[in-house]
Amino acid sequence: MNIQNMLPLLVAALASASVMLAFFGLRGLLNGRQRAKQLQRRVRHHISPTRISGMQSAADTQQGRQQLTAKLNDLMSTIGERLAPRNEEQMGQTNLALVRAGYRSRKAPLILWGAKAGCMLLGLTCGLLIRLAAGETIPAGMLALLFICPAVLGLYLPDAWVSSKVRTRRRLMEDSLPDALDLLVVCVEAGMGLDQAIGRVARELSLSSPVLGEELSMLVSELRAGKTRSESLKNLAHRVGLEDVNSLVTLIIQADAFGTSIAHTLRVYSDTMRTTRFQRAEEIAAKMPVKLLFPLVFCILPALFVAIMGPAGIRLMQVFSQME
Repeated sequence: MNIQNMLPLLVAALASASVMLAFFGLRGLLNGRQRAKQLQRRVRHHISPTRISGMQSAADTQQGRQQLTAKLNDLMSTIGERLAPRNEEQMGQTNLALVRAGYRSRKAPLILWGAKAGCMLLGLTCGLLIRLAAGETIPAGMLALLFICPAVLGLYLPDAWVSSKVRTRRRLMEDSLPDALDLLVVCVEAGMGLDQAIGRVARELSLSSPVLGEELSMLVSELRAGKTRSESLKNLAHRVGLEDVNSLVTLIIQADAFGTSIAHTLRVYSDTMRTTRFQRAEEIAAKMPVKLLFPLVFCILPALFVAIMGPAGIRLMQVFSQME
């Protein structure tokens, strides 16, 4: 295969890589904005009134962006209504994944399917532009791959985005769960009921760990709406999908059913959680040398060899050239 036949495949690979880089760049930008919003919420109570008046223009700009986002969501929802599957089981799985990612709107599954259609259309557009730029030199097989690969990539990019959000939220909840258990133990041992203690912990975690605080606040809302404690706790475990939370919910339900001390149960499980988190940190540290092997061999050692052996190699070349 000559270079001319390989050119369309190379262009398609570069286009796919560009789409992936744009996706990860947008993801980093949105994550940075989310962290900035969290910091703004933390310092909002410490800002003077003069600074608040100076931030009014920024708030107006943010409101305009929110309106644009709302209109875009309505457009994606309209497209998603026509393309969403009618299978209730599949829609239920999609809705559960979005809930675990932090998107609780009823239109979230429709917006996801609309985003899939938009990304697939964008991939087809990229393939068409490459086809027009390359001219008639693309073979038939390469032409099919040129349109299929970006379209399939665009179709699965929203799913990858949702999966990334789910992993991020789970990691944040895993990090903050032992501290939440300690607060819960203190509240229960101070004489609060379990429901009241959960509400207090949810308010305390609203700034330091908004993800877990949001889930606990929803648990408190379900309890106030009239659901039983066991049912609300099971809904919490189902929404989060985290093994540590499932074990905690099981322990609380069993302690409530058999009449054992909730405070003692929570204290024992809190110690277990801290030991588990320490073991996870040790596991990550043990995997670090293996993960560093690839950049060490392919990035650091070649540069080190060039820096050490380069002058000697140049000197040898000069000596051999003088011997001739």
